[in-house]
Amino acid sequence: MTEASASAGALTLATATAAGIVSQSIAQSLHFPGIVLLLAVGVLLGPDVAGIIDPKTLGDALTQVVGFAVAVILFEGGLHLDVRKFRRRGKAINRLVTWGAIMTAVGGTAAARFIMGWGWRESVLFGCLVIVTGPTVVTPLVRRFKLVSAVGTILEAEGVLIDAVGAVIAVVALELALEPAEVLAKGVFGIGVRLGLGALLGLVGGFVLWALLRVRNVIAEGLENVFVLAMVWALYQAAETVVHESGIAAVTVAGLLLGNVRLRTERELLAFKNQLVVLLIGMLFVLLAADVRIADVVA
Repeated sequence: MTEASASAGALTLATATAAGIVSQSIAQSLHFPGIVLLLAVGVLLGPDVAGIIDPKTLGDALTQVVGFAVAVILFEGGLHLDVRKFRRRGKAINRLVTWGAIMTAVGGTAAARFIMGWGWRESVLFGCLVIVTGPTVVTPLVRRFKLVSAVGTILEAEGVLIDAVGAVIAVVALELALEPAEVLAKGVFGIGVRLGLGALLGLVGGFVLWALLRVRNVIAEGLENVFVLAMVWALYQAAETVVHESGIAAVTVAGLLLGNVRLRTERELLAFKNQLVVLLIGMLFVLLAADVRIADVVA
């Protein structure tokens, strides 16, 4: 990477982060949906309009940036999931994550095939991709509209869990689309391995984090929040290194575990992660909106 391209990539990342948090602040002050403003700002600052933010200058690093941001967002989502409420609403959540995902995939596939006229392979891939709702969209909306406890719990849980499940299904669908003969027999097995191994690594990582945070003087006072952040990124990348696309499940399970045990720094950890997630969501939506070409959407 040349010095000029590195500088352009750094400028894109810094500008997207700044634009994201400013947009979030304005949206909150005006009681306006933040996601709508973020998407608009991303398009306006992107290559098709102002040309200030160009995600392509990040090259392959864009994937890593998005991955690390999503890891923190899902970990924070797991922290907020109360297992006691989860059990009370478990039937509805299970239906959304299973039958809801299947119906969404079938509907998306049918729409792509019969409305947009795509081939079956591309249509199935599209159907699998649109399964994911994700906490980046659902959680801010739930908190903004202050939904009743039951509905809020169901939607937040579905948003966090379906992100891990949907991401794995989408990867397997892509593998099937590229090499159907080689991957078809391993498709369902691959989904189970990614989710199972990710969950196992998440349990181990979450337990280790809990043990370290529980014992006094192991982590220097005041460094607990950044320590957890670093460990979340390390856990995510370690899982990704072992099995591709298992990192999302790992950080989700780790967050779920830590969110349901007693911690000395629980209040500070939640406050820090909440602010960090607002920053990362803003950056993500600005970057991703800037990466979409208007001509491609119109076409």
